[in-house]
Amino acid sequence: MSFVQFNNVGIKGVAACVPAALEDNMSSPYLALADAEALIKTTGIARRHLASAEVCTSDLCLAAAEKLIASLGWQKDEIEGLVFVTQTPDYILPATSPMLQQKLGLSANTFTLDISLGCSGYIYGLSTLAAYMQTGMIKKALLLVGDTISKICSPHDKSTYPLFGDAGTATALEYMPGEDGLKFHLASDGSGKEAIIIKDGGFRNQFTEHSLLAQQVDTGISRNAAQLVLDGMDVFSFGISKAPESVNLVLERFAIDKENVDLFFFHQANKMMNERIRKKLALPVEKVPYSLENFGNTSSATIPLTMVTTSADILKHGKHTILGCGFGVGLSWGSVILDTNNLVIPDLIYLD
Repeated sequence: MSFVQFNNVGIKGVAACVPAALEDNMSSPYLALADAEALIKTTGIARRHLASAEVCTSDLCLAAAEKLIASLGWQKDEIEGLVFVTQTPDYILPATSPMLQQKLGLSANTFTLDISLGCSGYIYGLSTLAAYMQTGMIKKALLLVGDTISKICSPHDKSTYPLFGDAGTATALEYMPGEDGLKFHLASDGSGKEAIIIKDGGFRNQFTEHSLLAQQVDTGISRNAAQLVLDGMDVFSFGISKAPESVNLVLERFAIDKENVDLFFFHQANKMMNERIRKKLALPVEKVPYSLENFGNTSSATIPLTMVTTSADILKHGKHTILGCGFGVGLSWGSVILDTNNLVIPDLIYLD
């Protein structure tokens, strides 16, 4: 098992940005009314915010970062690190994080890094940045996390397109000597790679003219090889097994009673799966907030987006112990336990 703890680091604020454009599943041109009603009932996803062709994940994260920096009153020359987690970068190369450094007006001496992860990306991003910061060599840094997954879903695939929304987030981390820091459980299993995959477009299966040929996979599921494949049954079984296991492991490893955790933020996969996880852990409803109804599954952005849209009034005032758990594509999963104190959380940003 992979357990790590990084002391002397804390989260100071969280911001989130979504596209202004909204698509309601009940009025979707791609779903029959009966299918839409059934989908909303089982997944809890009524609507999603979708990025236009001109808006990238980096644009959403940039807007969130600008707002958060201003709200914190940070000077940009104080920020020494930037980690960008996404599976929808601007380009295959160059990496997107140096471009975000430049667009934000940060120093050319800023450490930057791209991480390609999805549903577990927020947890892994926190662990990576905290590792660099624990000694105090980097004192202030940004974790920018998000995806525009709607761009890689076939609108004619009812197993993916109605589930995914787009979002970008920013989390501010600061070196805080003496702080108990962040405690993690991290895991992965590449044997499950086929459960969530885009088969063409990388260097294993390079993009060709055949990649764009749509195939009818099943009733209501038509897609090409450059679009997202989601094996719902495999992902469901994986999620309801590994997420509660990870939560229990991190609580046990660091000797923390779950009764002392104020809020649990889970990756927002779908309501049926997440409710199974909550019930397996015997967690009270009031401790497990959901943002699924209005935003859908926003991949790596779900945990910070849920913090901003459901729990800002709580997290902005006083001290709280929170637990985050991400699980999905990879397959990869993990959990983090951390303490917050008067977090700075600006209102949700809508980007045209």
